[in-house]
Amino acid sequence: MQLIAAALLACGCVSLSEVADWPPADSYVAKISCLQSDAAERCEQIRADWTGLYADAIAGRIESQRTISFCLSTGCDRAIAVLPVLGCAWRQVIAGSHNPKVNDADRANVERYCGRHALDEAGRKNASDQSQRWLTLLGVTP
Repeated sequence: MQLIAAALLACGCVSLSEVADWPPADSYVAKISCLQSDAAERCEQIRADWTGLYADAIAGRIESQRTISFCLSTGCDRAIAVLPVLGCAWRQVIAGSHNPKVNDADRANVERYCGRHALDEAGRKNASDQSQRWLTLLGVTP
């Protein structure tokens, strides 16, 4: 991750303040052992892939954003901390990204993971605020 950040800074693709605004990838890794998962091997694989997936997500790659949002919403076999507000925020980022690959499933996932049955009013507000910050960091304008 540090190499990616250094490369992005060197090319002028992002400023130091933008890199600092993205939490480190490992801050989302669950604190429990994958041995406590019903799918320990998959848990380990997700953790092994997480830093790269996260780097790709904050670089704007929609496939990685989908995976990140799913894992933050579900825990991905206990590999990642379940953070429903952030999972929702990533889904809102996807839907608001203007990416031509955004599809009906992405829009439906906003309702499923961000709707009233998934988050309370404060959670929806926090997710919306966070998604706007991330969209700004991604250079997406309304």
